[in-house]
Amino acid sequence: MFPDTVETDRLRLERADERVSPRELYDAAGRGRSRTVERETAYLPWNPLDTLGDAEERLASFGAKWTSGERAEWAIRPREGEDGAGELAGTAGLICEPEKDLALPAIWLREPFWGRRYSGERADALLDVAFDALGFGVVAVPLHADNRRSYRAVERYVTRHGGRYEGRLRNHAGRYDAPADHHRFSVSRAEWRAADGARSDVRY
Repeated sequence: MFPDTVETDRLRLERADERVSPRELYDAAGRGRSRTVERETAYLPWNPLDTLGDAEERLASFGAKWTSGERAEWAIRPREGEDGAGELAGTAGLICEPEKDLALPAIWLREPFWGRRYSGERADALLDVAFDALGFGVVAVPLHADNRRSYRAVERYVTRHGGRYEGRLRNHAGRYDAPADHHRFSVSRAEWRAADGARSDVRY
């Protein structure tokens, strides 16, 4: 159902449960293993990993959801020529809700790779997968209301693909330590096709 690898001009996305070891994930996302992971996950619906076993369980969960078609999770690695080429820069997810004809992209990006507009490049690729490979009608992007940095990035790529800001949903986020609002953006397949010239060259 999902492509094992997706390539953009600067990034290679690889199926996470098969191409990331528990040790690599733990070193990048473990509490006390990474000096930046607390900031990276401040607005994400998951906490830093506490043990190597937690990393094993997360990768196993990625594999189970991939097989069921519920969610794809890819490791993000900069391609040759980029600083940190080949390193684990984070993960890119695509949550699938076929009963709603809806897909939701997700990202965890490590702080050393911030500021390079990788989030938008990854979004270009996942929109291509969602609309072209999987045939979804709408891609929606929910965003923690306090995450101003990501708001700007999401606004850029959603606008580029002809989408729109839908509004602020109060107490919509239920997987954080406390209730939180979400901003929601969306792009339809028709809007994406109309903005076809803005897409990057995605290969999978």
